[in-house]
Amino acid sequence: MTGFARADGGNDKAQWVVEVRSVNGKGRDMRCRLPPGLDGLEPVVRTAVEARLARGNINVTISLTRTDAAGTLRINRELLDQVLGLAREIAGPDAPPPSIDTLLSVRGIIDSTEPRETEEDRQALEQAMAVTIALAIDRLVEARIGEGSHLSAVLLDHLGEIGRLTDAAAATSSLQPEALRAKLRAQIQALLDAVPPVGEDRLAQEAALLITKADVREELDRLRAHISQARTMLRDGGSVGRRLDFLCQEFNREANTLCSKSADVELTRIGMDLKAVIEQFREQVQNIE
Repeated sequence: MTGFARADGGNDKAQWVVEVRSVNGKGRDMRCRLPPGLDGLEPVVRTAVEARLARGNINVTISLTRTDAAGTLRINRELLDQVLGLAREIAGPDAPPPSIDTLLSVRGIIDSTEPRETEEDRQALEQAMAVTIALAIDRLVEARIGEGSHLSAVLLDHLGEIGRLTDAAAATSSLQPEALRAKLRAQIQALLDAVPPVGEDRLAQEAALLITKADVREELDRLRAHISQARTMLRDGGSVGRRLDFLCQEFNREANTLCSKSADVELTRIGMDLKAVIEQFREQVQNIE
C-alpha cells in the first residue's frame, strides 16, 4: 500500500527529519538511509517498522543537522613562535614583524576543533530520534488506513460485479435443466450412432465426461463462496492482503474452468467478463496490507 509521512524533532544539539515512504509489495522489504555515525538507529527503525507494517516496500530516510557543529578556533602558539623566529632570522632583528594576513596564511597557525561527542550524548540523541521515528511511522499507518477505507469500497464494488456475473452465468439458457438434458441426449445419441459402434465401457466413460463438462454448477457455487469469504475478510479488517492474493488465484481458477467448459457463446462472454473483473480485483488487492 502506498503512503508517505514525515516527522521532525530536535534538541539543543541537533535538528532531524524522518521521512517514511511505502509502495506496493507482496511482502515486507525495508530500506533505511541514516546520517553518518548513527548506524545504531537501524535496529530501532526496523523494529518500529515490523511492529506496525506487515506488507509493502518501506523506505525510511533520516536527515540530521547538528546545531553545535561550528566548532572553535585556536592559535597554535608554538608554531606561531617558530614562524616569527624564522622571520627575524631571515629579515634581521630590526625588521618589522610579518603582517597578520601573512601569518594567517601559514597552514597550521589557526586550528579548528570540532565538538567532541560522548557515548552518552550519542545515546541520548538516538533515543530522542527514536521517538520521532515512531511518530513518522504512526502517521504513515494513519495515511494507509485512510487509503485502505477507499480501497475497501472499490473491492466491494468489484465483488458485487463478480456476484452479478456469477448469477448471470447461472441464468443462461444453456445451463437450464431441460437444455442440459437435450444437449446430453444429442451428444450420447451421436456416440450411439458412431461407426464403428462405441463399446459399452467407452460409452459410459464418454457419457460421464460429457455430463461433467456440461455441468458448471460446482464452479458457480465456489465463486459465490469465494465472494462471501472476501467480503468477510474486508469486513473483519487486519492484514488480509496475502489471503486476498490467494483468493484471487481461486477466483481465476473457477473463471478459467467456466470458460473451458462452456460450449455456449453467452456463457463464454460472461466468463470472459468475469476474468476481466477478477483481474481488476487482483490489481487493487496489491494495494492492501
